[in-house]
Amino acid sequence: MHVARLLLPALMFVSAAGSAVAQNPPLAATLQESALPAPPPGAKYLGPGSCAASACHGGIQARDTTKVLQNEYSTWIVQDRHSRAYNVLLQPTAQRMAQILAIGPPEKSQKCLVCHALAVPDAQIGRPFDISEGVSCESCHGPSSLWLGPHVQATALHADMVKLGLVDNKDLIVRAEKCLTCHLGAPGMQVDHAMLAAGHPDLTFELDSFSSIEPPHWVERAPDQKQPIVDPLFGVRIWSVGQAVQLRESMLRVARDARGPVWPEYTELDCFTCHHSLTKPEDSWRQAAGYPGRRPGNPPYNMARYVVFRHFAQTIDPGGASDLEKDVNEVYSLASDLQPDRLRLASAADNAARAASALEGEVKNAAYDSARTSALLRAIASDADGISFSGERSAEQATMALDSLYIAETKQSAPDPAVRSAIDGLYKLLENPSAYDAPAFAAQMRKVRAALGSG
Repeated sequence: MHVARLLLPALMFVSAAGSAVAQNPPLAATLQESALPAPPPGAKYLGPGSCAASACHGGIQARDTTKVLQNEYSTWIVQDRHSRAYNVLLQPTAQRMAQILAIGPPEKSQKCLVCHALAVPDAQIGRPFDISEGVSCESCHGPSSLWLGPHVQATALHADMVKLGLVDNKDLIVRAEKCLTCHLGAPGMQVDHAMLAAGHPDLTFELDSFSSIEPPHWVERAPDQKQPIVDPLFGVRIWSVGQAVQLRESMLRVARDARGPVWPEYTELDCFTCHHSLTKPEDSWRQAAGYPGRRPGNPPYNMARYVVFRHFAQTIDPGGASDLEKDVNEVYSLASDLQPDRLRLASAADNAARAASALEGEVKNAAYDSARTSALLRAIASDADGISFSGERSAEQATMALDSLYIAETKQSAPDPAVRSAIDGLYKLLENPSAYDAPAFAAQMRKVRAALGSG
């Protein structure tokens, strides 16, 4: 899949940094937006070896006689980059980053280990395991000491295991939020501008694309957990939920940063407004476009997590989408001012997070069919100028969205070579982010729209 070209840097180096301000509680808890419950008292981590037996999840071949494939551990250890996340910390780039940041060896620093390994306090370790095994089973599924034994029973119910500390990744909102703790950031887990300056790749995320290259080691099942989901458009639902949760979490991050010790926190702004190839003034599309809504020279807030999703939100709940747009636009206006009223910015971001959260359930439970998918594809492709001139990161999100949605659509009908070629053309224009050309990208998006036809 071409999307892998965009995602490989983030997947190869998903570190974390920064810390929450002590006097401010985590906003997810304050706003009660988080879908991730705390583990129950007494839950401990046992390490990936607890899942590795061939009769459990360590088989070679996938099985179709049980609820699970029973080769999940094998898939993870052989194919999944998460299993090699710790090893990234041993590489020269990571070592140099650690020297710049003065944090000691990265393979021993909790600043990095919090996302590169299953690194938990000693009191939460139930039996010894090696953190060099990387981002392993319990990193995503939660501490297993209370549910490891019960979950293999024939009468085990998924809901009961969740009560024992299993993370409910069957719930797409929970799944997206769990991924985003590292792939976007959470309190005490953030790739800030200092990390980027030291050499850490910026983080991008799109749940369906990330799920596709994971590789998947699970079976999507209906809410009763008994029958596999047979829905060629299920990827559209995954994409939509991922977009909604990512927007909510990004707004919570803005609120944390606005209340934190440093503003502007440049990771909230559009990187390539500053980090782009210089040209002669007469050749600059940025100067030709001007700086609407902000002072010339001020980097704008990065709208990548909104400009694509807004098209879908409008079809789900026009009223809710209107509230969300008002709140996000206020965040944009304030965050694009390098010296805003920070409490006002934090409040606006809180409001936008609530508005995004209010849409999540509707997005997860909406009806997804070919007509809605086709309409969404056309709506995104039709917004060529609006998305393209929002910056390179917005263009990335649009490209991943169009790719994911079109792949889902072609599971029901033969792919059109013209559409496929036009989407591939978008990827080519993103190969060198600092040389991003908004007019060229907009022109390519119009080619995608023309190839999609009238529907």
